[in-house]
Amino acid sequence: MLASTQELLQTARQNIYAIGAFNIYNLEGVKAVVSAAETHRSAAMLQIHPSALKYGRSALVAMCLEAARAATVPISVHLDHSTNANDIRQALTAGMNSIMADGSHLPYAENMVFTREMTRLAHKSGAIVEAEIGRISGTEDGLTIAEKEAKMTDPAQAVEFVRTTQVDALAVTIGNVHGEYKNPPRLDFDRLARIRRLIDIPLVLHGASGLPGWMISRSIQLGVCKFNVNTEIRQAYMRSLKQEVCAGNGSDLLDIAGVAIAAMQEAIAEKLHLFGSVGKAHLHETPYARSLAGLERFSH
Repeated sequence: MLASTQELLQTARQNIYAIGAFNIYNLEGVKAVVSAAETHRSAAMLQIHPSALKYGRSALVAMCLEAARAATVPISVHLDHSTNANDIRQALTAGMNSIMADGSHLPYAENMVFTREMTRLAHKSGAIVEAEIGRISGTEDGLTIAEKEAKMTDPAQAVEFVRTTQVDALAVTIGNVHGEYKNPPRLDFDRLARIRRLIDIPLVLHGASGLPGWMISRSIQLGVCKFNVNTEIRQAYMRSLKQEVCAGNGSDLLDIAGVAIAAMQEAIAEKLHLFGSVGKAHLHETPYARSLAGLERFSH
């Protein structure tokens, strides 16, 4: 069922686990996320990066929303890392119920202005907003941020930012990176603990690909209730395609696509277990969630 992102995060936070938000680009990715979530009775998020939105436009959004509605577990659809007001408007018009207004590339004051404006816009549509202060290094979907540009989230600044912008979730930078970790990851858990003590909204950690299980668990204990995953799922897809094509295993495109879906589904399932969301889909069966699902069925 198409779920409220706000409900997913709030329930995960209350029950001390996290929601996996998986970047998708095509039907195979959507099927892999939904199938893994259904098999393991977990809520999940279908997440669209701006580069994928540019590629798939309204058709990709519609596919995600329809897959979420048809799913037997709670699934929400989220716009990731958007720096463009027009893309955010398009996503809201298309029916996404959460967006990330990413002004982290801007000076702090300008980030606050952009995020506040996008939050007002999203709230008018009944959607929630994730934002980011600090700057996460690494490479994802063609966007590269050098280590020298990275900046960890300042806990005191986070208080002012959340109060001024009225965002609903905050992506923190505590040593996490986009893409592959070139060195063993080192997360500043003391910083995360200070942020959690000072602000009372869901916390998000980007760059979950490659983080060891104990870091995932520690982050959840300190208040993270959403992890973004892209690199490992994309790698599973590409590796599967390469192996199948190079090995000449079958000539049917759908057979090759099926193998790729299975490879991604396995990687996604591993993350769902790490995030602690397996077997907890029933916790999202609140009266609000049921009424939202009913409205979706009625309107379609």
